[in-house]
Order: sequence, then C-alpha cells, then structure tokens
Amino acid sequence: MGPAEARVLPGEVRVLPAGPHALLVELADGEHAEAFHAELLRRRERGELPAVREIVPAARTVLIDGIHDEVHGALHDRSVDRFARDLASWRVEPLRRESGDPVEIPVVYDGPDLGEVAALWGIPPGEVAALHSRTAFRVAFCGFAPGFGYLTGLPEPLHVPRRATPRTRVPAGAVALAGPYTGVYPRPSPGGWQIVGRMPEPGGLWDPAREPAALLAPGTPVRFVPVGAGALPAPRAEAPAPGDGSAGGSPGSPAGGSPVGA
Repeated sequence: MGPAEARVLPGEVRVLPAGPHALLVELADGEHAEAFHAELLRRRERGELPAVREIVPAARTVLIDGIHDEVHGALHDRSVDRFARDLASWRVEPLRRESGDPVEIPVVYDGPDLGEVAALWGIPPGEVAALHSRTAFRVAFCGFAPGFGYLTGLPEPLHVPRRATPRTRVPAGAVALAGPYTGVYPRPSPGGWQIVGRMPEPGGLWDPAREPAALLAPGTPVRFVPVGAGALPAPRAEAPAPGDGSAGGSPGSPAGGSPVGA
C-alpha cells in the first residue's frame, strides 16, 4: 500500500498507513471506534491477528502499531497490505458492554457546574448524583493527561457542551462532563469540561510505580459511587482568566468545540 493510498469502506472504515509497521483505522464515530477496538482485542485473543505491539483507540480512530509480517497459524503469509485490506472488509457488531466487575470511583457531587448541568438536564441539582451514578460507563480511550480516561455511557439527551471559557486550573480528582464523555482529572490542569463533583482521593488514577500505571484502561467498565458531601473540603476550581479562551483542552482542541481534550 503506497503512502497516499487508503482502503475505503464508504461511511464506515478507512485504513491508512502510519509508517512501515502501523495502520490507522478511521471510523465513522466514537461508538464505531469502540466497537472496532473491542473486535480487534477479541480477534487477537483468538489468535486471528498478526502479531502487533500495540492497539491504541482514540475518539474516532484505532492505531495498530508494530505489525509483524511473520506470524504463526493461518495468518503467516499476510503482509501489512493484506492485513489492511482485511480490516477494511470487517463488519463489526455493535458494542457489547462487558459484564465484568466495574471499577468503582467514589464521588462527592458538589462541583461548581452542578447547577448548570442540572438545568441542561431539566432536573433539580440534587438529582444529578443519582442520574449520573446509575449510568453504566466504559472507558472508550485514554489521553489528554496520563491516567485520564474518556468514559462513555451517558445517553445523548444528557450530553452537555464544554464551558464557553475554560478554567485555568481544575483540581485533581474533579469529575467532569463534556459532549458524550465523563472524565476524572488525574492531576491539576487547565480544562473546559463541566465539573459536577470530585473524587476524594484521586491519587490512584495514575501511579507510575504500579503496573499498569493507569487505573482506567480502554474497555474498563466504571461505576461512580456517591459519597457524603461533608467528607472532605471541596478544592477550589479557579475562575476563568478574563478574556482567555485558550487554556482548555489539549493542543489543537478549541475551547468551545470538540470535547476531546479536557
């Protein structure tokens, strides 16, 4: 496959070269990307893929890196090019939520944007915790900062926009929403998501001394557990810098646009 070529399945899958031993699979949307990532993991577990070093999901893509031309079994004669053609022909089933035990994350629902989110949802602020915590979440992908997982599961009517102006500092442990995602900030950083609560002890989200270092990995089921608002004093989220719309999100992520970033 030449450097400018791509295998296209209209509206569904586009497979692009990403160097001599990697492929980038572009999908129609986030749900399709999650389903494609899950399918890759299932087929790798069954020995139906070439040997690969990493499978990395993102918002609408999956990177397959470190593909080896020589593998055992029925795939031993497949090249990266043939593998790319094979990927583009897949028909992936809708994502099946895993039934394993979820990672439980305690949350004090007292965030500075709780009232705004409640208004967008059309409910009293006191009902946000119950509605959010009874949702079955799943880590779609990780990014923005070490240990930051993008969790999906909220139905579309509960999707909320990013803040028009991001904060210059969001405290570690803040539980926040943007678009279809929920995330927990593993360390203080700028951010433009709507903060609804906080994790009392966020240190466990990312621990370089642990293997794996991240508590949340793609595919992990997650459940938020409300805890008492009086357990710890709420850390203060700094107010937006006057006239500054550039502090939120990851590089290239507009403050009021895509929720990818934080």
